[in-house]
Amino acid sequence: MHSHHVRGGDPFEQEGGRRRERVFPPGAIRLLALSILASQPCHGYEVIRAIGALVGGDYSPSPGTIYPTLALLEDMGLATASVLDDGRKQYRITPAGQQHLDAHAEDLERVRRRLAQERPARPPQLQRAIENFRAALRLRLEADRDAATLERVIAIIDRAAVDIGRA
Repeated sequence: MHSHHVRGGDPFEQEGGRRRERVFPPGAIRLLALSILASQPCHGYEVIRAIGALVGGDYSPSPGTIYPTLALLEDMGLATASVLDDGRKQYRITPAGQQHLDAHAEDLERVRRRLAQERPARPPQLQRAIENFRAALRLRLEADRDAATLERVIAIIDRAAVDIGRA
């Protein structure tokens, strides 16, 4: 079973009345990853972020889902990977991958439509604030990973969570 990060519930399912529905139908993550690679070569983390953006930020597939998916795409000949100087793999779509994507265009469009319908409508100012927060957090943690910095960042996040909860 794949692992996903979903706020407030089972990784694969969301409550929908009595019936529970999958966040993504089988094969959807594979198609989304392939479509992202069709737009530009990416690292696995970039694929994770792109799928998270499609969903609206409340969901992001885990590395334990994306990296095996990318490896499968590579095994199927739908993508290739090259190791860059920094040791990370960069994936790109192959001609066979583009043919596969073209053959499943309707499936991909269905998944994207569903995501667009389910994505919560956020005011642009809130979306900008969330993106600014994520960027600042990423930059701070990439630049400085010592224990003191980490403790300060955790304290700031905890205070912000309390403040937001009281708002």
